[in-house]
Amino acid sequence: MSTAAPTMDPAKVMPVSATVGVSIVGVGSAVPDSVLTNDDLAAYLETSDEWITQRTGIRQRRYCDPAKGEGVLSLAQKSIELALADASMNAEDLDLLILASVTGETRCPSTSCKIAANIGATNAGAFDVMAACSGFVYSLNVAHALVRTGEYNTVGVIGCDVMSNIVDLSDRNNVVLFGDAAGAAVLTRTDDLSKGIIASQMCADGKGWADLHLPRFARDMPEGADLENTRYGRLQMRGREVYKFAVSTFPKLIQSTCDQAGIAVDDVALFLSHQSNLRILDASRERLGIPEDKLYVNIQDYGNSSSGSVPLCLDEARAKGLYKEGDLVMFVAFGGGLTWTSSLWRV
Repeated sequence: MSTAAPTMDPAKVMPVSATVGVSIVGVGSAVPDSVLTNDDLAAYLETSDEWITQRTGIRQRRYCDPAKGEGVLSLAQKSIELALADASMNAEDLDLLILASVTGETRCPSTSCKIAANIGATNAGAFDVMAACSGFVYSLNVAHALVRTGEYNTVGVIGCDVMSNIVDLSDRNNVVLFGDAAGAAVLTRTDDLSKGIIASQMCADGKGWADLHLPRFARDMPEGADLENTRYGRLQMRGREVYKFAVSTFPKLIQSTCDQAGIAVDDVALFLSHQSNLRILDASRERLGIPEDKLYVNIQDYGNSSSGSVPLCLDEARAKGLYKEGDLVMFVAFGGGLTWTSSLWRV
C-alpha cells in the first residue's frame, strides 16, 4: 500500500483559491463500428492473439471506415453532442470548445472550429491542443482554469484520435497497440466551491521527443535514423524507451499529485488513466498498492486511442456508476512530447 499519509481529512480538501466551483456536468464518447481483432491482424502479420494479449492486454480495437465518413471530425462531433445532451445543454451554451488531437483533419482551420460550426456553437471560441496521449488531460486542466477565473462559464473538452490514419499497418510492434476513439466532457461553473481540481500537473521533457514522434519529412527524423526505410506520416516509436518512461513516470505522477493535495493515494476513489499498455498499467498500480477496482481499464476492447482514451474511460466509468458525487477522481496520462499530466478532481 501507499506509504503516504494524509495530512488532512480528504473530505475537507478544497480546490486552491476557489472563488467558484467547477463541475463536469456532461460526458459522452464515440467509437467506430468496425472492430479489428487480434486474429484479424494475425491473418496478415507474423503475430497471434496470444502474443498480443500477453504483451499488451489488447484483444481488439476500433478502426474508422472513411467510406462511411468516419474520422476525427465525425467521432469528436458525436462525443461532444452526447456530452451536451447528458448535461441537458445546447451547443449555444458553450463559451469555448477545445479539441485534443494529433490527428486533426486539417492544420488550418482547426478541427475544433469545424465541430463548433457543425453543432451550432455560435457563441464559442475554439482551438486544438496537440499533446499526444496527454492531450485530453492537458485540455481539461486548461478548461478548468478558464472557468475558475470567471472568464468562461461553460467549456466543452474533447479528446479524439484516429490512430489508424497514422500507424504503419505493416509494423506489428505498433499496429497491435492503437485504435480510434473519442470522448468529451462539458465543464461549467457552480456555486459549490468544493467541486473542481484540487491538484494538477502538466509536465514535458522535449529531450525524449524521438522516442515517440510523427515525422513528415527527412528533416523531422533524429540523427542516425534509417531514412531510406522510414514511412513518413506514420508513427515512429521506440517501444522499450516508452515503456521505461511510462512505468517510472506513472507512479511518481500519482504520488506527487496526491502529495500536492495533502492526501494519500488510498483517498482517491477512482483513477482514470490513459490506456497505453496493460503491463504498464498493472506495474504502476502494483507499485502504489492501488486495488484493481480503483484503476479503470478498457484497453482490452479499444487499444490505445491516444487522447481519446481518458475521456472514453470517463464516460464508461460514469455509466457504470464507479464514482459518486463528492468523490476524489484522478485523471492521469503520459505520451509523446514526452509529456505527462494529472488532474485530481472532487467531482
